Amino acid sequence: MTRLAFAVLFAFASTPALAQAPADTFETHALKDRQETVEYFRTNPMSPLAAIERENVPHGGPVTIGSAKDNQVVLEGLEAHHLRVGIEGAGFRVQALDPKATFLVKEEETREATLPPSAIGVGRYRVRLSYQNAPAVIVFDPAKPRTFEGPTYYAYDARYRFLVPLAKEAKQDTVLIESTAGQPRPSLRVGTFGLKLPGKAVKLAAYRLLEPGVSDEDLSLFFMDATNGKGSYHGGRYVDVQKQADGRYLVDLNLAYNPSCAYSPYYNCPIPPKENRLSAKIPAGESWRDE
Repeated sequence: MTRLAFAVLFAFASTPALAQAPADTFETHALKDRQETVEYFRTNPMSPLAAIERENVPHGGPVTIGSAKDNQVVLEGLEAHHLRVGIEGAGFRVQALDPKATFLVKEEETREATLPPSAIGVGRYRVRLSYQNAPAVIVFDPAKPRTFEGPTYYAYDARYRFLVPLAKEAKQDTVLIESTAGQPRPSLRVGTFGLKLPGKAVKLAAYRLLEPGVSDEDLSLFFMDATNGKGSYHGGRYVDVQKQADGRYLVDLNLAYNPSCAYSPYYNCPIPPKENRLSAKIPAGESWRDE
């Protein structure tokens, strides 16, 4: 028997079993989310890395998509005038034009549909019907080469995870949040969270975007801190908060992520309001390679 084997046997025989420390399930969830996000960027057909074009859809008239040069969106491999996309209420009206043209809605082939903000399949492409107070079609080509390895992250740090109440506004007002597309996005300022960061207490205002597809429970923090441009994306950071059974909210800054605009010019992203631009440093969540 080797010395190591004897030592292990003796340890098990002569000492009581130690209780295993419980796993940090929040950290486990965050690390799993990071793995899935990196995989999404690398392989998903609608990853920001697969976006190739954005075309605004005016309220006064539709845009057409097809292979002919007189379309607003010209894509090879489609019928000459494949389909037309227009605004209908808070959604979209999509119609195939040429006789052989079709598109996919939830993997079912069709020639016309009235749809909420969502995605459709058009030939080899995916087309996102994006509203966000600046209606547009965003085209994704799954065949677009991807050399980016995926987002990078700060090490998980439980000091930046909080379970806190929401200090609700007595009167929740509708405000306009500036966006990268230039068209402000109506939002409801629902209240603030007080967070005790290492070395400093701060407040962050929570907003709910007043847009189709956003539920009453969807609250987000759009913020900047001293790491922006020095370890995190210069244009801002986001984190979605989660209401718990006891009424408090999980605000885990380890789940902070970069806006899609960090990876593609074809998105419309909220710009953090001035009240959420902090002097404190938050080295948590998604980082940025160009430090």
